[in-house]
Amino acid sequence: MTDWTGSLSLDLEDRLGKTVAKRVYFQGAFKVMRPIYADDSGQVCYYLLNPGGGYLDGDRYKMEISADEGSKVTLTTQSATKVYKTPTSYAYQEAEINLKKGSYLEYLPDPLIAYENAHYKQRNIVHMERGATFLYTDILTPGWSPSGEKFSYDTIQLVTEIYWDGKLGVFDHIKLVPKQQNITGLGFMEGYTHLGSMIAVSDQMDNVLLDALYEMIQAEEADFSFGISNLAIPGFSLRIQANATQTIERILNQCHTIISEKWNNRPPSSLRKY
Repeated sequence: MTDWTGSLSLDLEDRLGKTVAKRVYFQGAFKVMRPIYADDSGQVCYYLLNPGGGYLDGDRYKMEISADEGSKVTLTTQSATKVYKTPTSYAYQEAEINLKKGSYLEYLPDPLIAYENAHYKQRNIVHMERGATFLYTDILTPGWSPSGEKFSYDTIQLVTEIYWDGKLGVFDHIKLVPKQQNITGLGFMEGYTHLGSMIAVSDQMDNVLLDALYEMIQAEEADFSFGISNLAIPGFSLRIQANATQTIERILNQCHTIISEKWNNRPPSSLRKY
């Protein structure tokens, strides 16, 4: 697949305690904003944006990120990813991330909103050296439809592959096809409309962190369900089902704070966008 609607490449390195880009390239309908340093930690934040306002029929996007030893970066989006109807061909996004030992990368996009007749596929491929840290979240939200139906999109398919020292350690596959599945039933959305996920991988992972996350989530009083478990490699996977984006965002943000304080020795920087 070479005919990209937009592509982006970003190579990062540590220079005297500050993470900087040694190479930045983007073209088409995919861009990266100037680097932001929220404090004196040296960690950099980049906002990714689609100037077209949303993903349309047949759109193809590719992102390549590399982080050298000692670099620390947060990647996020400027706003929600909106996928509109795709009558001819699905919209597709691919991200390839390479993390050297001692690097720290957070990929925290805003929610994905799939509107009526939307067909969207996404693939994240992460290659990590032992000693690197990776944190990823996503939220799936059904878009408005004229009929008022909650699940009017055609397909949402998200695949995440994480390779740990060259070996596949995580294969996460979400595929929602409302017309073919009992989408509100057991094993799917189970009466909820929104789905949130978090995957974190680090040598620093331990059961003390897992217990702290579980207890924090258990204390939430909103209407939601969740599951959290260790991965086959050092790290964990979290799923949250709810009926509001704000509920999932709040829980993920609280998890992010606990993780950042333990693995990064400081609270996360604010990603205010409004």
